[in-house]
Amino acid sequence: MTGPLTSVIRNVHPSSAKHSVAIALGSNLGDRFANIETALRLIEQPDQLLTDVAANTVSVVDTSFMYETAPMYVTDQPRFANCACLVETDMEPWILLKLLKRIETTVGRVPSIQNGPRAVDLDIILYDNEIIDTRAESLRDTLDGLANELVVPHPRMAEREFVLRPLADMIPEFVHPVHKKSIRTLLGDVIRQSNVDFPMLKVTPFADYPITETRQLLGTHQVPSMGRYWTTHCSSDIQRPTKVRLMATLNATPDSFSDGSVNNTLSAALTYSAASVRAGADIIDIGGYSTRPGAAFVSPEEECQRVVPVIQAIRSHEDQDVSSALISIDTFRWEVAEAAVLAGANCINDVYSFTGPEYPLAQSSEKHLLKMREVARKLAVPVILMHSRGDAGSNKDYSQYKGGVLEGVRVELGEKVEAIIKGKGGVRRWFVIVDPGIGFSKTVKANCALLREASSMTANTPVNPLAGYPRLIGSSRKSFLGAILERPDADGTYKGRKTEPKEREWATAATVACAIQQGASVVRVHDVQDMRDVVAVASAIWN
Repeated sequence: MTGPLTSVIRNVHPSSAKHSVAIALGSNLGDRFANIETALRLIEQPDQLLTDVAANTVSVVDTSFMYETAPMYVTDQPRFANCACLVETDMEPWILLKLLKRIETTVGRVPSIQNGPRAVDLDIILYDNEIIDTRAESLRDTLDGLANELVVPHPRMAEREFVLRPLADMIPEFVHPVHKKSIRTLLGDVIRQSNVDFPMLKVTPFADYPITETRQLLGTHQVPSMGRYWTTHCSSDIQRPTKVRLMATLNATPDSFSDGSVNNTLSAALTYSAASVRAGADIIDIGGYSTRPGAAFVSPEEECQRVVPVIQAIRSHEDQDVSSALISIDTFRWEVAEAAVLAGANCINDVYSFTGPEYPLAQSSEKHLLKMREVARKLAVPVILMHSRGDAGSNKDYSQYKGGVLEGVRVELGEKVEAIIKGKGGVRRWFVIVDPGIGFSKTVKANCALLREASSMTANTPVNPLAGYPRLIGSSRKSFLGAILERPDADGTYKGRKTEPKEREWATAATVACAIQQGASVVRVHDVQDMRDVVAVASAIWN
């Protein structure tokens, strides 16, 4: 990564740690995702669990995607949540092992059968490039005598997809010091030999807000419960969700391009939300600041006043399906994001990917990113990161993307995503959903190219910084559709027509079908009822 945000990782939190360590985490009892989040927070607070250990001796600097995995070895038990992290530390391996065991106990692990169910499990998988084995010499070529001993690299990692796949998310080219193969190669070997009834699924967990029950441990921020989640198939081809999710668009604004002043009263917003949920919406995206060109400035305080009452009213709705619906807050401001989530939102949707409206990126963009990242990390909610080139009203930079629009989006959005997830204080990788930004800073031709080849944006290629991320497509009623509809036929028999945004639902349907064919996990729409039919049929064809 060599772009203007490189310093977010390299300079803001300079590291003097001696060692790089890969740790695997798993849980299949209780609130699996909250257990893992709690363990990760405790890893960075070693002084709370061990004496004579400084507070900043361990830093989590990268995380894998989260996975749901069938149990291995002992199969009659619940499915596991599995992931991995990279840490930088000054701790020697046996002290780090002691910390991890103390964390397991603190989170709630109790003695059980070998490979049996557990609230959380933490294993040192790699420690630099070292080979460590504290067992008796006679046992070192076997899998015996592992209890209460330290063996690194983990002796069974080469047979475990649930270890190799998370490692491949972070360090695919790392060469195993014993097997002399890269993590990518070891994973390929396991996949070719795999014959399981329940293949691994990629997971996006959602935290429950407002918080009613919490587990707050000394020295850590409170961790919300995380009972709901979306899943995506793991594939070397087009990565497809197990279910395409519908995001309903609720603009609590007087001047949005499509439905400004339609849902900007509390009663109208509640009516739209209830109707959308009953029509099949999986999440409601609430915005209080229009992104259309020329939209009036709105202060953070006014933006909060627009969105927070709507969120609170949804959470108080008499229909339980409505009151429990997932909610996303569409904002680029950390104050609004924090207030909205604490009021009941479950996700942050940012059209600027944490860097704010300034373009080209500047030092203020870095500061903005760091604050948004801090809030998202603390709240432990998914974040939707969209590609754009600054404020639509002041910047019309549709200049040629280097390498084409697909490569340009991969590079520009990829740089931001890398700065958001990597380094001390980064957002967990499994919380990120990416959005190519259809209709933002792109020509009509470029928008069509992005829709047509959207799957390549997150393709699992070695040099792609967006590889593997779930995708959201938001093309509903956009102006580029109006531009296409205004065109005459090639032979001139049809002259085209001008359309208002609300007249573009059929055009939107075509883009939704295309998005599903390309493996989108989420489609953001205005008319949930009609688009639900499009999603149902398109999913039956392609998913």
